[in-house]
Amino acid sequence: MDDDEDEREFSKSIVYDFFTQAENTFTSMDENLKKKDLDALSAQGHFLKGSSATLGITKLKDSCEKIQHFGARKDETGTVEEADDGKSLASCASTIEQAKREFKEAEGALKRFYRDEA
Repeated sequence: MDDDEDEREFSKSIVYDFFTQAENTFTSMDENLKKKDLDALSAQGHFLKGSSATLGITKLKDSCEKIQHFGARKDETGTVEEADDGKSLASCASTIEQAKREFKEAEGALKRFYRDEA
């Protein structure tokens, strides 16, 4: 194996670890939606935002930032307070579904890049 192959395998392992991390985070988000735990949703949005930003998955990063804001009882920009927890939860729910779609899109593209199943 030459250096390029070693680097590719290393980056592939990071990306595939992210896939597992994201799937686990989405599962936890679904559980926290049921519990109506906005604080946990905000923390999970922040966590996944950082991981997706590191890999350059911009759409997913942006959606996770919105989840972080909604969980913190703010609007999608994070600048306006939202007093209605129900509205914040609904916004989290729809944005989580959007983030899941964006994740699947990125996952497919990255698997094609690494020449794995799409």
